[in-house]
Amino acid sequence: MREDTLQPIEKPRDRAVLAGLSSPRLDSRDNADEETMAELEALVETAGGEAVASVLQNRATPDPRTFIGEGKVSEIRDLVRHEEATTVIFDNDLSPSQLRVLTEELGVQVLDRSALILDIFAQRAKTREGRLQVELAQYQYLLPRLTGMWTHLERQAGTSGKGPIGSKGPGETQLETDRRHIHRKIDKLKEELEEVRRVRGTQRQRRMKNEIPVTAIVGYTNAGKSTLLNALTGAGIPANNRLFDTLDTTSRLLTVSDTMDVVLSDTVGFIRKLPHQLVDAFKATLEELEYADLLLHVIDISNPLWQEQAEIVDQLIRELGAEKTPCLRVYNKSDLHWGDVRPHGQMEVNISAKTGEGLPELLAAIDRILDRGTRRVTVHLPYDRAGLLDALYRDAKVESVEYAGTIDIVAVCNPKAIGIVKPYIEGWTEPDPFS
Repeated sequence: MREDTLQPIEKPRDRAVLAGLSSPRLDSRDNADEETMAELEALVETAGGEAVASVLQNRATPDPRTFIGEGKVSEIRDLVRHEEATTVIFDNDLSPSQLRVLTEELGVQVLDRSALILDIFAQRAKTREGRLQVELAQYQYLLPRLTGMWTHLERQAGTSGKGPIGSKGPGETQLETDRRHIHRKIDKLKEELEEVRRVRGTQRQRRMKNEIPVTAIVGYTNAGKSTLLNALTGAGIPANNRLFDTLDTTSRLLTVSDTMDVVLSDTVGFIRKLPHQLVDAFKATLEELEYADLLLHVIDISNPLWQEQAEIVDQLIRELGAEKTPCLRVYNKSDLHWGDVRPHGQMEVNISAKTGEGLPELLAAIDRILDRGTRRVTVHLPYDRAGLLDALYRDAKVESVEYAGTIDIVAVCNPKAIGIVKPYIEGWTEPDPFS
């Protein structure tokens, strides 16, 4: 057979049975419901799998051994056989022992929501920083689950603690070896991420020195953050209708008005039940929020659950210590919004990143919020004050210089630079503090 006629063999997609438990004994954030199960199905699609069946169980209290009870385990086992499923994915977090028992009972791989999200992050991370963050999160997720993974070996080796010294078997030895190895890996990854933070800090200081304000785009996953960044800056970031499509922060310079440039940063999308390991691991990226001058909270207003999603993002912003940063709510996909009245207010703007609707209003709002008194001015310096030109080059954005009867300069000046050359600014009047 000729080589050019060979067709690539397509890897079969994982077929997943989805399971979730709703119980009054669980925290509301840990419960499964119709909406979170639909989101879980979207996550499975994002991971490259296919949801073939879904089971939502209501119980007064979770079963300590199987989480969902023997009857539901039997029902799911039949579904796995009937649908030829390769995995079962739970919308809730499972304990290590529950994961082990369910894997044995169902005869296929069992994952919980956190493990699925970590898997998606591992697939999507492209830069070294992104991969470091995901790897750290995976090890932190794995560490408490080691005991459950090794329980069968510990039982075989008879390591109940009652045997004589020297009789402990390979299970415990292997467990301790793995623990030490993972602790070492976690420490090494944290060191490397600290280096990433240091580099980011240096870049941030440079931006602060140049007095370029930083605007961070945040929002629920799939709200349209990357589409907005592309629309504003032509950044060329892949913008697909998939959860967690952006995992690495992208920063671009955006000219907001003729007197203002800002650094615009895209961030990873937030989601309900985000594994806490990921919040911790992604501090190196998300700490940009703490140092941002403005947050653009992008909200998909075409989604019926937009209010709940916005609250989840607000909660994570608080957890990351950025609640005091000014936050402009950007209601995206307004072209698909069927409500009678759009949200409106001083810190709210309606746009469609896809069609361009509302983008001029968004830029005007950013300019208004971040206005630091920067103005474009024409300065006529006497030659005996030529030394002030050096100060303008240092503290302002000099656009043109002409030598005539005076040194005529056009520059974008911040208040500090204006204070230096104020007597020589053409037509300068003091702004009314009450206007």
